This record gives sequence, structure tokens and C-alpha cells, in this order.
Amino acid sequence: MRKLPPLNALKSFEAAARHLSFTKAAEELFVTQAAVSHQVKALEESLGVTLFIRRNRALLLTEEGQSYYLELRDIFQRIVQATEKVKVAADSGSLTISLPPSFAILWFVPRLSQFREAYPDIDVRIKAVDEVDGSLTEDVDVAIYYGDGRWPGVRSYKLHREYLWPVCSPLLLRGPKPLNKPEDLLNHTLLHDETRNAWKDWFQWVGVDKKDGDNGPVFSHSSLALKAAVHGQGVALANNVLVKPEIDAGHLIRVFPQALPRDKAFHLVCREGHQELRKIVTFKDWLLKLVEQEERELNQ
Repeated sequence: MRKLPPLNALKSFEAAARHLSFTKAAEELFVTQAAVSHQVKALEESLGVTLFIRRNRALLLTEEGQSYYLELRDIFQRIVQATEKVKVAADSGSLTISLPPSFAILWFVPRLSQFREAYPDIDVRIKAVDEVDGSLTEDVDVAIYYGDGRWPGVRSYKLHREYLWPVCSPLLLRGPKPLNKPEDLLNHTLLHDETRNAWKDWFQWVGVDKKDGDNGPVFSHSSLALKAAVHGQGVALANNVLVKPEIDAGHLIRVFPQALPRDKAFHLVCREGHQELRKIVTFKDWLLKLVEQEERELNQ
């Protein structure tokens, strides 16, 4: 590969040639007039040609300097255009979001149309993955992680305050086994998602002695456990965020008011240094505002 002249020298020459002034070029580049003169002199020595005719009160381009300037001007303009094109693509265009399947199905997808209506210039692409912590790959702009909010190399924004609620179908309440107090759950099928110990934690929280709180079917995703609950197959311990649509639709009801607070939560994350990209800022602000609005409605 051929060795190119130093970029600073080319910038100094292009600015000086455009203004026909070392002083004005220095002001534009935020350097001294002597620095511009030195860069141009070094460029001339590297090329083996004289680019300027220096007079007491004027600076003129030689024939070689004029030809070189016109070529560089077009090249710099193409660099500016290419840079703007990349920035526009980074600020708009497509936004790829990686998120857990249950969060996508139960919470995010039903709200996606709101974002698309507000920002039709941003093309959203959904990528549902189970391995959440490693899902922020180079082809992903933002991701939803579940955890304590501390992950290396990413900027995270906590979404909801989260609790676990026992929920079941209204059909189950009309069955032969009562559900009047937490102890009555011992006589029902308990539905589990991948966090199998959650029922033990809830029983301990409400003061019920439950030695075998892991009985009942186990589902790989929260959405499957909730769907089983909708069909009256048992009682699920549901994340308040994920179960809200089913409760609003009347498919599920909270069995008891006791809610187990969770240390972990869903977080919106992006790579460090990308948090100022317009499309990421737009999505983040929309998402956090939506979460704030929903939590305010829940507390009314």
C-alpha cells in the first residue's frame, strides 16, 4: 500500500488553499498560523513541488497547487458525505432489539405499534433469544436483560419495579378446591417457569410452611406457564410486568394480594458509547416514559 501524506498536512493545505490565507486556515482548524505554515511546508517537501507562491500581503496557488487543491476538495467533500451517510444510518434506519421471548410476547410486542406510529422512520427488528446476557452482539442495537443491572461494557436503564403474584384462571376459583388463604395453594397444582425456586420464596414471604414448593410442571418460558394458568391447569407465580395484559383482559386474576418483591428486574441496555445515537435515545426515552406511565396507573 502506498504511503499517504499526513492527514493534518492535507487538511492544512486544503484550508489554506480555500481561504488563500494561512491565518484564516489556522482559525478554522483551531491551531496557530505557524502550525499551518509548517504543515504546508512539510507537504511541499514530501511531494517535491511548490504549492503556494508566498508574497508579503498575498498567498497564491501555483499551477500544481491549484490542481492538487481541486482534487483534494472533491475527496474531502466525498469524505464528508460518506460520514454524514453513516451518521444518518446510525441515527435512523433499522433498530434491532434483542429480548427474552416471554418479555417480547407478553409485554413488548403488544406495545410495538405505539412506537411504530410515533417513529415510522425507525424500522424495528425483533430478535428473541434465551441467552440474554450475551445477546448484545454487533448486529444488535439494544437489548433487554434481566438481572441486577450490572453488566460489563453496557449502559443499563432499569424498567419496572417487579413483584411476583400468584395468578390463576377465574375458572379455577369455581372449582371444588377453595382459594381463600395462602395455605389453600398447597392443595393446587403449582406452575413453574425457569425460576423454579420462586414458589418457595413466595411461601416463605407469606409465612406458609411449604417443604416441597417445587411440585408441579416446569416450563422453559414464563409465557408458557401463564398460558397453562389461563387454561385452568394450575396457579402460576407471575411477574407483575408480564402478567398485566392477561389480567387486564380478564384471562387471569390475582389470587392473593401478597406480592414478593424481586431484587432483579428487566433493563434496557446498549453498548457504552452508543447511548447518544439518536435512534437509541429515541427508543430509550419512549420506553422509559411508557414504563413510568404504566407504573403511575398501577399505583392510582
